[in-house]
Amino acid sequence: MEPLSLNALGKVLIIIGGLVLLAGVIIVLGGKVPLLGRLPGDVHIRGRNFSIYSPLATSIILSLLLTVIANLFFRK
Repeated sequence: MEPLSLNALGKVLIIIGGLVLLAGVIIVLGGKVPLLGRLPGDVHIRGRNFSIYSPLATSIILSLLLTVIANLFFRK
């Protein structure tokens, strides 16, 4: 296996930085998107001493959206 060149290492670091930036923006703006986390397929069960939240519909929609975006950017 051949060692990474500085050019390839720089590209990897830029991609990782972009992903960290994107994650930060999503965390900051995530609460301001209407209906995100409150879709009909999201499950929230409350008991006397516990609470379970499973955002199934939100996860599926975000997965589809990120798949489309990734295909647009990384298509050869």
